[in-house]
Formats: sequence, C-alpha cells, structure tokens
Amino acid sequence: MLDGHVLLGWLSSCALLGLLACSPRPSAAYFGLTGNEPLTILPLTSEMEEAAVKAHYKVCDRLKLEKKQRRMCRRDPGVAETLMEAISMSALECQYQFRFERWNCTLEGRYRASLLKRGFKETAFLYAISSAGLTHAMAKACSAGRMERCTCDEAPDLENREAWQWGGCGDNLKYSNKFVKEFLGKKPNKDLRARVDFHNNLVGMKVIKAGVETTCKCHGVSGSCTVRTCWRQLSPFHEIGKQLKQKYETSLKVGSTTNEATGEGDISPPKKSIPGHSDQIPRTTDLVYIDDSPSFCMMSRYSPGTSGRKCYKDKNCDSICCGRGHNTQSRVVTRPCQCQVRWCCYVECKQCTQREEVYTCKD
Repeated sequence: MLDGHVLLGWLSSCALLGLLACSPRPSAAYFGLTGNEPLTILPLTSEMEEAAVKAHYKVCDRLKLEKKQRRMCRRDPGVAETLMEAISMSALECQYQFRFERWNCTLEGRYRASLLKRGFKETAFLYAISSAGLTHAMAKACSAGRMERCTCDEAPDLENREAWQWGGCGDNLKYSNKFVKEFLGKKPNKDLRARVDFHNNLVGMKVIKAGVETTCKCHGVSGSCTVRTCWRQLSPFHEIGKQLKQKYETSLKVGSTTNEATGEGDISPPKKSIPGHSDQIPRTTDLVYIDDSPSFCMMSRYSPGTSGRKCYKDKNCDSICCGRGHNTQSRVVTRPCQCQVRWCCYVECKQCTQREEVYTCKD
C-alpha cells in the first residue's frame, strides 16, 4: 500500500513546478493526439536497443517512484514518457485554471512540500488533476501506438454492431484505468488523510471516464450512412480541468467515522457542525478536504503571497490584492494588428503601438 502522498509522490522535482522542459513532448499530450499519427519503425541494432533501455530506466529512476511504481515504469518503454507528459499537462492546466486567483498553482521548492503535508482543498485539486492527467495521457499513448502493452480501444459494447464497422483508433480508457489504479495502489483503511487523497485521485479518473464520447464517420453511396466508422475519444484536457475546477469550488470538508460492519474508516461530514460548511454527505464525485486553506495573501510556507502579482482592474484586483490596493503603471506596447490572410499561404499584419496600463498588488 502506498502512503498518503500516493500520487503526488511520483511527481518528481521537476513536476508541477513550471519546469515544463522536463517533459520530452509536453505539447503532444496537452494539445491532444488524434490517434492517426503515422508510426515510423526503424531497425535497431543491439547497441541502440541497449542504450534505449538504459535511457528509459534512467527516466524512471529520476521520477523517484515507489518500488512498485518504478517496476511498472520500467516494464514498458512508453510509460516513462507518458508519466512526463502527464506531469506537464497537469501543471499547465492547474496554472491555467488558477491564473486569476490568490493561489495560482505555484509549487516551487518548499511551497510544494508544505502544501502536500496538509489536506487543503488546493491539495485535493492537485491530486485530482494529476490522476486525471495520467489517465488521459495513458489512454492517448495507447491509441498513438507508443505503448507495448496496449493499442486502440476495441469498444466491444457499441450498440447495433451489425450496422457499425469498428474503425479509427479509439482512446484506450479501459487499459488506462487499469494501469492507473494499479499504479496508485489499494485503498487505505485507517488513515483519514490517505483515504481523502485516494478519494480525490478517483474523482479525477471519474471525470475522465464521464467525458468519453463516440465519434463516427459515415461511408456509403452519395453520402449515405449505410456503414459508419466509429471510435471513442476523450474530452480535451482543458474541459477536464474546467470540470475539476468547478468541483474545487464546491468541495466538501470531511471527517472520519468507523464502519461498524467492516471496521474500516469512512469519509463523512465533520462531527462538529462548522459555520459556513455543509453537512452534506460527500459523493464519490465530490472533491473533499480536511484542513481549511490559508488566505495565500502574504508569503508563508504554502505560497509566495500576492505582493507584486499582476491583476486585472474591475475583475480580480480587490480579491487578489487582499484589500492592500494595487499599483498602476503605464507602458507602450507594439503588437500585430489588422491581420489579413494573403493568397496562398501567409498572414500579413501591421504593427500597432498603443499605451496600456498594468496593475500589480501592493506589498
């Protein structure tokens, strides 16, 4: 069984720190693989194969995984790259979703370590977005042919099989879910924090599953749909991040109770009623947390604070600057403008100069 940092433990020193260069190909995972990318197979010499294996093992070791996780990483050359892509994708989406808020997903150095020791709702979001990122990246890696142990989704339960010809290359969520669940380990029985982290991991995976759609193309004479080629696709990861951010906004504070029938611990509303908190019993799709978050206004062990942060007047300056007010600076910027597409293949723009005001929070 893995400990309370079951998922964030595999996020290495480069993970979620904004050092996205750590990922071999962050853009491939982040902007989505279609599943139709051509695969080029080159003959490898034994020396090249040995070097590739050593490089793959080195990446797995650098991720500082648990023993079981490192073994899973090493058994398929595509896993290490997929883990790196998942880290980058999760970091990008976290930073995007919180770009206008006091806590903007800054996890550098000591801030990351301190945050992960506490059960804040920001920590709940990190667990959910990370497990969602790994699930999404793994399913896409399968359909892209970058994994040895999985390929396309075969979707055996499509309706009206006689009228459907399975084609294309669906995202393999079945294999991805199986891999991620094994990677995360078994559900903890006693420790509340470990159960909360495990619960939030599963929320991320469930949001991915709920977003699967079947895409079809028609084939037939004069555009008739006598035969349809169909495949399953995951929602864009931006949509996943948006849904998890909404769950963050409605997350529930929880406590612990013991199930008398099994003797195992259950997540439940806090024993004492807390003003401003709901006594609603959390569902399996709710993000949950156990510690109230700090304000993130001033520098602390959890964040650098908001001093000097850029804000947007009449939108979030009052909130981000925590009532301290903001400074206004005027600057001249030059940007492309009045762009037109020219035949055949280029865009022609003018350069426009304008003065703009920049707002930053006071100390």
